[in-house]
Amino acid sequence: MSVFSVSNQKIDPSRRRAAGSKLDGTPDDNDRVEIGPTALAFSEWQAAGLTPPNLERMRRFRLDRLVAEIRKHDYAGLLCFDPLNIRYATDTTNMQLWTAHNFARACFVSADGYIVLWDFHNCDHLSAHTPLVREVRHGASFFYFESGDRVEEHAAKFAAELDDLLRLHGGTNRRLAVDKIETAGYEALQKLGVEIFEGQAVTEIARVVKGPDEILAMRCAMHSCEAAVAEMQARMEPGITENDVWAELHAGNIRRGGEWIETRLLASGPRCNPWFQECGPRIIQQGELLAFDTDLIGTYGMCVDFSRTWMVGDFVPTNEQKDHYRVAHEHISANMELMQPGMTFEEMTHKAHRLPERFRNQRYSCLAHGVGLCDEYPAIRYPEDYEASGYEGALEPGMIMTVEAYIGADGGNVGVKLEDQLLITETGHENLTTYPFEERLLEQF
Repeated sequence: MSVFSVSNQKIDPSRRRAAGSKLDGTPDDNDRVEIGPTALAFSEWQAAGLTPPNLERMRRFRLDRLVAEIRKHDYAGLLCFDPLNIRYATDTTNMQLWTAHNFARACFVSADGYIVLWDFHNCDHLSAHTPLVREVRHGASFFYFESGDRVEEHAAKFAAELDDLLRLHGGTNRRLAVDKIETAGYEALQKLGVEIFEGQAVTEIARVVKGPDEILAMRCAMHSCEAAVAEMQARMEPGITENDVWAELHAGNIRRGGEWIETRLLASGPRCNPWFQECGPRIIQQGELLAFDTDLIGTYGMCVDFSRTWMVGDFVPTNEQKDHYRVAHEHISANMELMQPGMTFEEMTHKAHRLPERFRNQRYSCLAHGVGLCDEYPAIRYPEDYEASGYEGALEPGMIMTVEAYIGADGGNVGVKLEDQLLITETGHENLTTYPFEERLLEQF
């Protein structure tokens, strides 16, 4: 089948294998197509007393959230090219990192909840597990690598299909929310008289409040991530490279059915300052600090985003190391106490723990942010950044947030990164992160 051919066949339920079910409601089939947690993950969750999500309920909740936002704005539908938004709408995956920079997949969600998925060629089988996807088509690949000098032609063909769907499901409503799209596709839709609106406002607001099964999925993903982090810490010793340590996190994530890691944020010794140096071949040394940020897409595609800083080897920390660590710990602990429903983003900014002057210049980009399938809305700013980057909003139950800190002085050789991930509840918050802090660095000096 050509990349640019169209299949209007609805998903045939008979394509789903008849088999027993796992604890999350998915088929217990060794040859199944869709990805998911491994037996190791399920056994660890069971030992920890965790309940996996019911994926059919989770998918329905997410679609209902999207449809509610589409209707609230009186849009005829939502068009997504971002693979994370496609995942949210359909719970399907296909080469997630590759399609993040090659827009070969697209998804249309109508105001009445009808989903059409344009997938990569010959990939219809990858969405056969979810009846929410009503049609699978092809032809969303109108970027230059795929289309060359026929970009405009292929974009026009795709836009014509969208136009037909809008007329079928939206009638005279020509208002379409779009998250991301190639320029040629944007122009082709405009030529057909489609009114295009900001789709990220739809998807981010839909995704911000997690349903009961998403929270269960996040608890499971957190547990698996922390198990992998423990394996990483056990591997850490003087004389190995930063990459050797980081590789353990990747391996542990994949072993449990996790998916990928968005960054390589691990550094040791003087490379901890300034932050955002990614791991490399540096050999870690006795008595120095090693800091990292998981940024991990784990089981069920849930993002687990927490940070720790460790002491390398059996060594007594210096007073400078303790000072930096204790400021970071105080910062996230104090800010966590502010995380409760009704707290506005601006209030959070101005009530948050104030960093000592010597650490403000290298402050992190935000003091808290949302988490779901990745780092998500909202981002809560430091006071220094509120005028330029802050925006309105308030915390509400069901949000999953992180609080974080980077502590490092200008020109210094010490840097500390700490971050915890928590759930906003009806009465306050629950810290989902259980991984211990480094007690040696919290001791008095």
